[in-house]
Amino acid sequence: MARPIKWRKIEHIPMVPYFIPADHEIEGVEVNVLLLEEVEAIRLKDLEGLEQAECAERMEVSRPTFQRILLSAREKIADGMINGKAIHIAGGNYTRNICSVMCEECNENWKESFENLQQIKEGTYMCPTCGSTKINCVKKCKGKFCTKNCWKQC
Repeated sequence: MARPIKWRKIEHIPMVPYFIPADHEIEGVEVNVLLLEEVEAIRLKDLEGLEQAECAERMEVSRPTFQRILLSAREKIADGMINGKAIHIAGGNYTRNICSVMCEECNENWKESFENLQQIKEGTYMCPTCGSTKINCVKKCKGKFCTKNCWKQC
């Protein structure tokens, strides 16, 4: 039985999901699908100029996994540019940290991911340290979201 794919942590979702060659309409052009973790790998390595070890650490994957993600992304981008294919950014196995949260019982702080939002909102998610369900946003945002991805209004 194959091991399940580990979630890749991403920090940025691009605003533009399609890139189409200038002389083509979207219909009839071949499309390469660039996964969000591949875009994140390109962003960290090529745009921010980080070393692969730093990139892998930020995405919470191993260096060999990061290398495979990066090579796949570069191959799809090169194929799109050389062969005139559209690039569609979508899908993947990723997670985003949503908000800094704190347990009111033990004062443990951590960033909570999207996959646990619903449980936190329902009050069924437990602190990984003490097991309490009294989890709240760290920042006191006075009726505004503390970050653009915050899971609740404070």
